Amino acid sequence: MKKPKKPGDNISMKTKKNESPLVLDWINSQTNLMDSIRYLIENEVAANGIRNLQKYIPAERAVSIGGAAAMWHEIGMVDTRAGQSANYVPAESRAHEEAAASKEREQHPAEDDIDDDDIESWT
Repeated sequence: MKKPKKPGDNISMKTKKNESPLVLDWINSQTNLMDSIRYLIENEVAANGIRNLQKYIPAERAVSIGGAAAMWHEIGMVDTRAGQSANYVPAESRAHEEAAASKEREQHPAEDDIDDDDIESWT
């Protein structure tokens, strides 16, 4: 039987050799990895109580483009431009694209869509 952890004990975590880019991207995006993991644990306990997740989740969890595409799309992590299948977009690429889009908006601000006639009708 494994020794129960006490407050202040160390725990270790090792990534898999074939770790999903999604998981690695998430890990690399954290400024405080242990606190982020603690937060996920707290949410799991709040939702489901104390349980051994290994009894409820598959040991092998391939993150497939098809299975995760909807979730990735919702959180803006996929490139679903016309003619392309859903592809995972790493955080670095998204940040680069967002910076380029922001620069473009600064250089070419959108024209005001408010018609002067509309303003007069408000008074």
